[in-house]
Amino acid sequence: MQIETFKIFCDLADTRSFSKAASNNAITQSAVSQQIRSLEARFKVTLIDRGRRNFSLTAEGKAFLDASKDILNIYDHLGDRLRALHNVVAGELHIAAIYSIGLHDLPPYLKAFRARYPDVEVYVEYHRSAQIYSEVLNGDVDLGFVSFPAPRKGVRIEPFLEDRLVLICHPSHRLAARGRIDLEEVEGEKFIGFDPDLPTRKSIDRHLKEHQVAIDQTLEFDNIETVKRAVEIENGIAIVPRNTVDAEVKSGALALVEIEKPEMRRPLGILMKRSGSRSAAQREFLAMLAQMK
Repeated sequence: MQIETFKIFCDLADTRSFSKAASNNAITQSAVSQQIRSLEARFKVTLIDRGRRNFSLTAEGKAFLDASKDILNIYDHLGDRLRALHNVVAGELHIAAIYSIGLHDLPPYLKAFRARYPDVEVYVEYHRSAQIYSEVLNGDVDLGFVSFPAPRKGVRIEPFLEDRLVLICHPSHRLAARGRIDLEEVEGEKFIGFDPDLPTRKSIDRHLKEHQVAIDQTLEFDNIETVKRAVEIENGIAIVPRNTVDAEVKSGALALVEIEKPEMRRPLGILMKRSGSRSAAQREFLAMLAQMK
């Protein structure tokens, strides 16, 4: 059995299409079907439920998919293991982060790491938290960075940083000159927030509810950059991580107001797959994060 067989099966399971799996691997659709039949014959199991109208894996198929991903992950990092024997840090490092962390927290660490280890190719993707958990668990990325990290089976969490949440508004807004306020003082304000399913939004909503503060939820967005632009244009307010607005506050595009009561914070965490070995690049990047914090 060749390593490509495991990749073909993973592609088939991910795309749920024989034609797409064939295209991804530059083979014919019949060749994909033949590979699957060979696997089923070899292990004497049925991997795909052919009796259903929609594509689905059997229980054995799901187990084989998990094993295939583990095998591919080991194979992909085999070069890292061999280089580690000679203290060579090279290869690839795949990172997934939510927008605010990827754009505002990670850059100094990435710059320092790339300077120290130029033979490591670092790839950074930007996704929502839910997708990052899945990518880490599936072995699609080496490290994930999320806010308000929550325990998940098979995922190891390490603390990273902690942001303070602050209020931002247009410099002409009535709150702009205050400097510091209590949360109750935003009662009735036109509020620009994150999408309801995002962890930071849930935390903000919880604080508002606990302090019985009603706001006018005007707009909702899925990333920090759009929220900031909307605050500039709409003359509303938003509550965001402090370190994401340095440039706008410095340029005078936005005003920053500290929230004294309650003090609102946003913990950031590093996700990694609990099982499996760490590549040299992954170990060194984690070590750098710990040193520079």
